[in-house]
Amino acid sequence: MSVDDQLPAKIRLLRAAAELLASSHGSGVSTRQITKLAGVTAPTLYHHFGTKEGLFDAVVAGGFEEYVARERKFAPTGDSLEDIKRMWDNHVQFGLSQPHLYLVMFGNIRPESRPALVADAEALMEEMLNKAAIAGKLNVPPREAARSILAANVGVTLMLISEPAEDRNLELSTMTRDSMISAISADQAHAAVAEDSGKSSVVVAAIALNAALQASHSDQLSGSELRLFLEWLHRISSSSS
Repeated sequence: MSVDDQLPAKIRLLRAAAELLASSHGSGVSTRQITKLAGVTAPTLYHHFGTKEGLFDAVVAGGFEEYVARERKFAPTGDSLEDIKRMWDNHVQFGLSQPHLYLVMFGNIRPESRPALVADAEALMEEMLNKAAIAGKLNVPPREAARSILAANVGVTLMLISEPAEDRNLELSTMTRDSMISAISADQAHAAVAEDSGKSSVVVAAIALNAALQASHSDQLSGSELRLFLEWLHRISSSSS
């Protein structure tokens, strides 16, 4: 590992911390390791970040800002599910272009410690899926779809990162992406349950109306009426039998 000594000290510290965190496999990283790799002294670290933990927080925050910028950089096509595919591809490319940073952000997630950025990433995905739901294109609620797609997206990206660059099969990402989109698509649901199309249509309509109401913050109903209506819609849209 090495950090370009021509870079400003603050950037060298961020890059050194990201590299060491990514390669630590969950073990501790010391201030001395960071400053040695960055080619600076401990007071320089404290000057820029206050504490070692402040530096780690800055690494994750910076990584997430870049991740969000990539996810939002394209102009919507008007087809929300196609835009989800593009978000998926951007996610994978972000991970492959900055594997150390990606591993810090997503590589050490544990059930007992679920980083806030994972919830933020799901919310970003849910924002786009909510548009698909309003258009009647989902057969599951947007939040459930977002969690499923992000989990698969992270899993594929981590798998690709773990492989030598020359051995990576990006078709794996495309196949998984398309399978996930198909699984949440209302059109796919209609085809799979043709014998029960009436019920499928009701579920899709309920999901669409639920998403539209929450997005518009409708003032046509009282607060208690809206909560009750949304609860009914949620029960319908979550029903699998």
